[in-house]
Amino acid sequence: MNDYAGQHEVISENMTSLITGELTRYVQELKQERKSHFHDGRKAQQHLETCWKQLEASKRRFERDCKEADRAQQYFEKMDADINVTKADVEKARQQAQLRHQMAEESKAEYSSTLQKFNSEQHDHYYTHIPNIFQKIQEMEERRIVRIGESMKTFAEVDRQVIPIIGKCLDEITKAAESIDHKNDSQLVIEAFKSGFEPPGDVEFEDFTQPMKRTVSESSLSNSRGDGKSEPKFGGKSKGKLWPFIKKNKLSLKLGAGPEDFSNLPPEQRRKKLQQKVDELNKDIQKEMDQRDALTKMKDVYIKNPQMGDAASVDHRLAELGQNIEKLRLEVQKFEGWLAEVEGRLPMRTEQARRQSGLYEAQNTSAVNSCAQDRESPDGSYTEEQSQETEMKVPATDFDDEFDDEEPLPTIGTCKALYTFEGQNEGTISVAEGEMLYVIEEDKGDGWTRIRRNEDEEGYVPTSYVEVYLDKNAKGAMTYI
Repeated sequence: MNDYAGQHEVISENMTSLITGELTRYVQELKQERKSHFHDGRKAQQHLETCWKQLEASKRRFERDCKEADRAQQYFEKMDADINVTKADVEKARQQAQLRHQMAEESKAEYSSTLQKFNSEQHDHYYTHIPNIFQKIQEMEERRIVRIGESMKTFAEVDRQVIPIIGKCLDEITKAAESIDHKNDSQLVIEAFKSGFEPPGDVEFEDFTQPMKRTVSESSLSNSRGDGKSEPKFGGKSKGKLWPFIKKNKLSLKLGAGPEDFSNLPPEQRRKKLQQKVDELNKDIQKEMDQRDALTKMKDVYIKNPQMGDAASVDHRLAELGQNIEKLRLEVQKFEGWLAEVEGRLPMRTEQARRQSGLYEAQNTSAVNSCAQDRESPDGSYTEEQSQETEMKVPATDFDDEFDDEEPLPTIGTCKALYTFEGQNEGTISVAEGEMLYVIEEDKGDGWTRIRRNEDEEGYVPTSYVEVYLDKNAKGAMTYI
């Protein structure tokens, strides 16, 4: 499809360079040529009008001279017929009449010449000059039409050249569509988002006719509460809960992005996240080192050529870059350590570190002698899968209503606050040092214990902030400090 789009880009580029650009320049040339022709037409028209004005002036002058000659002739004849007029006056009148007749003859000759010239100019105007101008305009328009035809032909050739390639692109698109392997695509998604969890083992039968003695495997699901309730949580509306369809872990969402070591994620997803974080930190380190190298070279140039700059001006920035690189390296070592734990390359650290990294496993079977209720996270989902919903981004709205009406969790023991904790994030609860509270959900390896003060106040506190005493029914009291 990229190749297909590329061919259309080729068409667009060729049209722009071979057609649009050329026609734009050609249109400008035509405008100038048309302007020149119209200018010649106006000039010819003005010349003819000037000749007409000269003819009219000559005609009026000839008419005026003829009238004056007639009047002079009549005056002479009148003077000649009058016996009282002297001979000198008669001679003077005769000479004046002759002068006027001569002027009339000259005006007549000029008028005749001007008339012949105008007729000639008018003939040339209508039969030579104007036809020539219109002929040039017609030829210009004909060239324009021919040029448009050539451009249309060029467009056809440009399009025809890419038609075979477009045909091949369409064939490849069809081939690619037919080669889709939905099973393989699904497997790629599964590999990308698999959690790495093992399915839980069978729930063991609990014989209440015998003395209380229950042991379960770490992967099994059992039920044991401080109030003695042993009915499995799989009854009622909770029956048949599937991992992809449980609600999002409210605690992980309310507390932000989760623990720094991604211990809230399943093993496989956690490994990927840690590896991604290590790669990002290494890239940041490389950027900082590149900047430091560039500044070092600049400092050397300043030292050799003091006129170009002060070498001491970059020392502060170099010190900052060195500190940043050291911090990033410490971060890389920290995340590499967590990554090594997940991949099994390093031995387990302290119990607290295992708990923080999400690899904490109960060492006392009495601590894990609980059913699905004990292993549920704040929203009723299993702790192990608390991030699976976020990773896969499967909409759970259609399934949320089924689990919204769950009964409040019963208490499974008590705890004493060792330190004061300010629960500023939503989902947590504030406690004061020495305060006694009820435990309703144990720490499942994410470092948080769910407690209750009264019916309306409950939330999570860090496990390390409280001392927990489980109910005696859970095979003695287990203490987390």
